[in-house]
Amino acid sequence: MPGVRVECRSEYTYPQRPVALWFDQNRVTVAEAEHESRTPRGKLFRVRLEDGRRFELLYEELTDEWSVREIA
Repeated sequence: MPGVRVECRSEYTYPQRPVALWFDQNRVTVAEAEHESRTPRGKLFRVRLEDGRRFELLYEELTDEWSVREIA
């Protein structure tokens, strides 16, 4: 999803937990991390934002990039 950045908490590893998504200049807080797992490509999170939208976030470790996809 172009124009979206992931803000995350990183105390002992990156990424530890997503805390917000940025849509251009608008920050929307993550209300709940519904699921977290590791894939062959990196860490996968399913999150629900404060505004009710849900997203799947994949941190691709080899490229140091996030893939963001809105889900129902």
